Amino acid sequence: MKILYGVPGEGMGHATRSKVIITHLLEQGHDVQAVSSARAYHFLSKAFPGRVHEIKGFHLAYRNAAVSKLGTAILTLKTGPENLRLNFERYRQLLGSFKPEVVISDFESFTYFFAKHHRLPIISIDNMQVMSRCTLDIVVPKEERANFSIARNIVKSKVPRSDHYLISSFFDAPVCKERTTVVPPIIRKEILEAKPSIGEHILVYQTSTSQNNLVNILQQLPQEKFLVYGFNKDEDHGNVQLKAFSEDGFIHDLATAKAVMANGGFSLLSEAVYLRKPICSIPIVNQFEQYLNAAYVEKMGYGRNFFSFTPDGIKAFIYDLPYFREKLQEYEQEGNQALFAEIEKQLEAVTEQV
Repeated sequence: MKILYGVPGEGMGHATRSKVIITHLLEQGHDVQAVSSARAYHFLSKAFPGRVHEIKGFHLAYRNAAVSKLGTAILTLKTGPENLRLNFERYRQLLGSFKPEVVISDFESFTYFFAKHHRLPIISIDNMQVMSRCTLDIVVPKEERANFSIARNIVKSKVPRSDHYLISSFFDAPVCKERTTVVPPIIRKEILEAKPSIGEHILVYQTSTSQNNLVNILQQLPQEKFLVYGFNKDEDHGNVQLKAFSEDGFIHDLATAKAVMANGGFSLLSEAVYLRKPICSIPIVNQFEQYLNAAYVEKMGYGRNFFSFTPDGIKAFIYDLPYFREKLQEYEQEGNQALFAEIEKQLEAVTEQV
């Protein structure tokens, strides 16, 4: 089957999980062409030479470690006309060289509109649709309600009226709409092959803009060892070691960590849960999806959800590590088998509709 696959360029989580699915589809004999932008495009084009086409995507603007709604709107207005022109040209090139039978979109708009224009079946695969198509069992605090409303409306309008929605989730999320299936998170091969153990260090992943005093805060717990990724440099600060990014090094440090401290990004939290690593999550401000993931980490008993890094908060998290490990042992997932089976099922279903 000829499949057009859309991957957004904002954040690398979409790219890493899409690589897993595209690899599976190719192994099953499908002919896959993908479109993406920014870092995700470069990542995927190296993995699948000749199969990935660059488009111009939507990007978030940040201010003081939070998503800036105004800045994002201004950025979109500035780049919109030129991006539309370039994407239209890519649209023409793709149509001339590839005749897809079905479209798969990981929260990506270019392929969605391509599918609708050419009346092609479309399958949505992402974790975001949980906000729109599932019943959430958490209390949304007052300060997050506006962000929730905005996020849910964006999700509803992103790929509406798709033929089927596959929603990846590490927490229980009862479906409340038809044509929807919840599957376990997409786990990359390197994590599946990792051999987890409980080491002496805590893995920390944050960007350099998230909390500038992070090193000083971690140094206030001298009895703990922290390996920090996100600053993209190698520096030794006593019990705090900054590490430049290395995929092999990061996976090793994740698999051997006694705990993980990170924002609320779905991919890393899913990998930590799969490896049964307790999580201290500090979601990026004004990103409700990250708040949602962090809130469920705490609700499921997998870790804690904090507004910011503080010495007292980290101490409380570390004190409860045995409890979190016990709860994580209840988590069950057989690799990506359930996901792959559901993808093949839906591909067969949309083929029968054509």
